[in-house]
Amino acid sequence: MACNWTLGEHDLRALGCVGVFLTDNESVAETGARRGDLAVLDRVVTVRITANDTAWRRHLAARHELGSHGGVQDLVGAEPVPAASAVAAHAGARARLRSRGIPAALGPAAAERLQSGAGRAVRRRVAGRGPHRRDPRPHRVGAANPGHVADPVRRILRAAVRNRWAVLLQGPPGCGKTEITKQVVAEEIGRPPAYFSLPVTNVEDLCVPIPAPDGTLEVLLTRALLGPDPKVPVWDEYNRPKDKSAFARLMEVAQEWSLAGRPIPGLRAQVALQNPPYHLGRKLLVSSNNVAQASRFTVSYEVRPDDIPANQWLIDTYGEVAETVLEWWKNDIDDEGRQWVTRRTLERLIKLHRVGGPLKSGLIYLGDGEYAPIPLAQLRHRLSGRRSIGIRDLAAEVDAWEARLAAAAGHDEGTADSDTVHQILANAEVSQLREHIKVVARLLPHPAAEAARDVPGRSGEDKQRLWVDAFAMTAT
Repeated sequence: MACNWTLGEHDLRALGCVGVFLTDNESVAETGARRGDLAVLDRVVTVRITANDTAWRRHLAARHELGSHGGVQDLVGAEPVPAASAVAAHAGARARLRSRGIPAALGPAAAERLQSGAGRAVRRRVAGRGPHRRDPRPHRVGAANPGHVADPVRRILRAAVRNRWAVLLQGPPGCGKTEITKQVVAEEIGRPPAYFSLPVTNVEDLCVPIPAPDGTLEVLLTRALLGPDPKVPVWDEYNRPKDKSAFARLMEVAQEWSLAGRPIPGLRAQVALQNPPYHLGRKLLVSSNNVAQASRFTVSYEVRPDDIPANQWLIDTYGEVAETVLEWWKNDIDDEGRQWVTRRTLERLIKLHRVGGPLKSGLIYLGDGEYAPIPLAQLRHRLSGRRSIGIRDLAAEVDAWEARLAAAAGHDEGTADSDTVHQILANAEVSQLREHIKVVARLLPHPAAEAARDVPGRSGEDKQRLWVDAFAMTAT
């Protein structure tokens, strides 16, 4: 194509082709190949393009109604430098600048601005007078970003579907990324998402070229991406691609919302899910993030296990057995142990107990007969019916516990009873507290119960509302 303007037996110019553009990223790490073959380079005109050579600032300002070109500059904190119009004009401008005593190394575009009234501040910086850098403090746009957002994953997914975003979620294995994505997408569009697991996805699973009667090739998309119904593709295990061609196709989908040049009808959002490169000190078999690929997502979020309300889902699904297992997970193992026991592991333990299977086989298998270093003796005791202190036990003997808390109030550092109540209320799920809200309201006047409340802004809205309702009951 580059040499003879032909493709097979077809003359591209006779077919109306007026140009061929090849676009690629500059970094070798992104392209995976060095473009050093002179036989190829001699046949093309190569133009190196940076962000300053495109009109992205003007289009961004127009799209989001920022009001002016300068508004975008305030957001990005950079000064645009337009490219030179032509080589001859560039050389002529440099000669004129030298005659005026202006450093030509600045470039003609930047130096021409030094001659204008708007460039006085720039001239002071060049001459060594005044600040050399912009104010490092971030610009305030609307309001400051909070340190933590309640229920962030579901909020991001809902916003993605409603605003047509592409979202990348990275989180540890087993934290519930896939399940919560499927649930939220189904709630928003009324149907399950189009799910693709990249370790087993070939390019033929997405689109296939087929011959047309006129001798050309048409593209047949996979059935999951056809039809006018709203659809949200979920690219699971995004950084474990089996097929490089399929992975390259996803760059087009994320950028142009099309596949092989065909717009995907009804495409409402896109969600990519992946694991981090390291977890619990172990290297996962995932590829490093491709900057060219990752930069096409509207939102990229690092998911923490606490960002997904999987505990409540376990209780809703498995009932009292899940409550017992969660009490063991919260109270009987340390912080490091809780990282090894993911929500997926908890579900396995629940299922194994229900069928009478060995609990050890539900832990993460590390190879060579080794499982995750988690003691299961306390869990076996709890599941065997040994009496444990939980929210239900607290509610059953609320009068006695209220008297114990009253006695503990006379001690400056509290007692074992106050520590027990504090732990029970702090670890209970919202549904459990809501079920026994009268008990919670009775215990709230005591310091141990009051200290169990989460710090405002660090818990979900449901739990904050629960505490407000409980305080309202104490007032009446």
